[in-house]
Amino acid sequence: MADRGEDATDRTLPLAGKVLLVIGGTAGIGASAANALAEAGSVVVATSHDVQSIATARGRLDAGIEVEHVDARDAAATDGLVAAITARHGRLDGLCHIAGGSGRRFGDGPLHELTDEGWHETFRLNAESVLISNRAAVRQFLRQGDGGAIVNLGSVLASAPAPAFFATHAYAAAKAAIEGFTRSVAAYYAPHDIRANMLVCGLVDTPMAARALNDAAIMGFVKSKQPLDSGRAGLPADFDAAVVFLFSGGSRFMTGQSIVIDGGWSCTDGQLGGQPPTAAFFSERIGTP
Repeated sequence: MADRGEDATDRTLPLAGKVLLVIGGTAGIGASAANALAEAGSVVVATSHDVQSIATARGRLDAGIEVEHVDARDAAATDGLVAAITARHGRLDGLCHIAGGSGRRFGDGPLHELTDEGWHETFRLNAESVLISNRAAVRQFLRQGDGGAIVNLGSVLASAPAPAFFATHAYAAAKAAIEGFTRSVAAYYAPHDIRANMLVCGLVDTPMAARALNDAAIMGFVKSKQPLDSGRAGLPADFDAAVVFLFSGGSRFMTGQSIVIDGGWSCTDGQLGGQPPTAAFFSERIGTP
């Protein structure tokens, strides 16, 4: 990984001088985002609740990124982290909340199989952790009095279900809750120049997606459901430019919005048997141009 060195003080970089917190920033989308934010000039603090992910984070993160072991479901620990960052760096300019995950191991699934524990733990892992981190960040932004930016992570499953392969109803509900929460926060705090936006992802090649990535039937479905770039799973780096943009001056007049990066998932039906549509497919249905 690159050592930022003097780049940290290069005022030509789009995020020079900003202090940003990435919850869930030691692996997957979060680690890629943390590196992109650091390379854009910001001071970055990346967190995880997973001891193994913390231990191996240095192999994935740029040298200048600070790493903290914090469970985002723990309000006291998250509040303490924001206070510690502010004490070290004088301020906090933005929060990127990537942490979350599947609740299958707790009992998430189709409604008739969904357990009480599956519902509650999936919401704790996803929606409640977002509440905790966003609240801590907004309180600090209000203390500073000069605005701030939040980026939360959603999922296409909140609005574009795939029942044959991704029937986790608590997860879909939690991600939908995050979208409503983010828009409500954006509306309320806009007069304080505090912005809140979302990234919405399809299937991405991360540890959380291992079940799907190793299932031939699911990946056949994904090939037509996410048809861009030969029908692949997303890569963490596919989100980097959008993350940097949402913390930069280029998005200063933007709040309460969702940027969907899903390879086409949300606008295709995924019913082509795992094969991308051919010219013959289109000509049979809409006529030859």
